[in-house]
Amino acid sequence: MTARYFDFESDFVATLRCVPMCVRYKLDLAGIKLKLNEWSKMDSAERAYLADMPCGTREEIRGFRDFTSLLVRINCGAMPSLMTPPEASWDSAEAPAQVTEKAAALGAAVPSATWASLDVLQRFALIKLSRPGHEGANFAPALREFGIVA
Repeated sequence: MTARYFDFESDFVATLRCVPMCVRYKLDLAGIKLKLNEWSKMDSAERAYLADMPCGTREEIRGFRDFTSLLVRINCGAMPSLMTPPEASWDSAEAPAQVTEKAAALGAAVPSATWASLDVLQRFALIKLSRPGHEGANFAPALREFGIVA
């Protein structure tokens, strides 16, 4: 499986200094709360491997969780924080309120048909970028990249 990066992530993809959305998605599926300093202590090959790892089936999710936990333990001397995987709001028929509200604040709309036309990783990215308390600097670029606004 090849990692998928968004254009709005282009300022850090070459070095993977930040956790890309494709890895953040897998971390949520696996129930791992990875801190940026834990990610930073991994070498570039380890980060790229996590981005490329499959994480679609229960077995793959378990493998991703186990391997990520091992990397954190080796590089940081402790296990990563675990969490209950969040509700998969990216699978809903409608954009969550936080997405529609943030889009509306920018003069955009995310109707049901548009939301349905996005793939899972795009919907996940919009949810993450619209979280309360998140600076969301990449939310508007993501809307443009996904064809929601011009």
